[in-house]
Amino acid sequence: MASVTHVKKSCAVNPLKMSAPIGAALAFMGLDNCMPTLHGSQGCTAFGLVLFVRHFKEAVPMQTTAMNEATTIMGGMDNVEQAILNIHKRAQPSIIGIASTGLTETKGDDVDGYLEIIRKKHPELADLAVVYVSTPDYVGAFQDGWAKAVAKLVKELAEPGPKIAGQVNVLAGSQLTPGDIEEIREIFEAFGFKPVILPDLSGSMDGHVPDNFSPTTLGGTTLTELRITGASEFTLAIGEHMRDAAQMLKDKCGVPFEVLETLTGLDACDRLMSLLTGKSGRPAPNKYRRQRSQLVDAMLDAHFYTGGKKIAIGAEPDLLWGVGNLLAGMGAELTAVVTTTASPLLEKLPAQEVLIGDLEDLENRSQDCDLLITHSHGRQMAERLDIPFLRMGIPMFDRLGAAHQVTAGYRGTRDLLFQIANIFMSEAHEPLPDDWRNTESEGASCGSCSSAAAH
Repeated sequence: MASVTHVKKSCAVNPLKMSAPIGAALAFMGLDNCMPTLHGSQGCTAFGLVLFVRHFKEAVPMQTTAMNEATTIMGGMDNVEQAILNIHKRAQPSIIGIASTGLTETKGDDVDGYLEIIRKKHPELADLAVVYVSTPDYVGAFQDGWAKAVAKLVKELAEPGPKIAGQVNVLAGSQLTPGDIEEIREIFEAFGFKPVILPDLSGSMDGHVPDNFSPTTLGGTTLTELRITGASEFTLAIGEHMRDAAQMLKDKCGVPFEVLETLTGLDACDRLMSLLTGKSGRPAPNKYRRQRSQLVDAMLDAHFYTGGKKIAIGAEPDLLWGVGNLLAGMGAELTAVVTTTASPLLEKLPAQEVLIGDLEDLENRSQDCDLLITHSHGRQMAERLDIPFLRMGIPMFDRLGAAHQVTAGYRGTRDLLFQIANIFMSEAHEPLPDDWRNTESEGASCGSCSSAAAH
């Protein structure tokens, strides 16, 4: 059991967390033909847009209500109305996802009330789905905004209906990459299920080259799929922060659900296979039996390098849970652990202390660690501490292929273990210094050699 400490400082130094509006915006990007929109200033949207472009290396659709000093004071209804009308006319999306920001939340804009008035004034918007989620910057972090957006999508758009045989819902947490979601879809289909994944970044942010330009998202969960989530046989929520959305879907449409906190690690993958075997009535395909055997062998090989290592990790709670438990199970020690927001999982982590803080807090506690794990903003810290650095999470702007990293499932866990073990292996086999023959340790020869040089 870990003690959870919320660091109180006047400001964040080298911030670890990203804001809730950014998380909500990325969740909206997992919908097909959607236009994510931030209700705030142009600068708020520009920041998020640049962050996503640097991470995914793709064109990212985002719009803004472009609030300024006067409209912030007087209220933003006119800006919201004009933004919706312009987006509807020029981009013709199926869904507009609007997330608030600290600016408009501090003013107290009643956006839900605005939307009722706007729909009455503009009957041409009758077929346009508009979903608003309250995500002030000063409350929660990235995964909180993601979770709120998914819960609001389910609340607004899911419709109860007769059960569709073989259809299941997968509520994908913010810790999953597009590559992870592809892996998860493949696993469900191997058991004969037709998964409706929400949000589905594997369709929209997987780095493909489209045949035609579109000002909205290209691929992802369609509006039709979103509406029929209420007719699925069951829901699997991946990540503790997806629990509220799964509960919302159950309360509204009667769809039972299960929550798996992570799909990284042997136990987590075994739980998934047991669940799918029970729901489908089919045995696990031989493909996954083979992958499980490969993972077990990888764990045997890697534990010689991970055992006893001190790990410093900074990540969102659900990503932290998956990676932290994997490393602890491989004999590593979670020495410095920092996260961004509260979660019921934090107290259960196999660490002495978990801080809700920033990268400065992580650096102060990582002096004697053997590996640093966090997103790309930790690279200078790793240089100052002179320890190996593994990039995980968002943003990852100084490496290619972030969207295609896979850490879910037997295969993803296997590859992650190899990556970590190889880091430690390379550190253990660094070349000797140029003056190694003159060092005191080399001067003491073993009994069978006349000098150190004989080695």
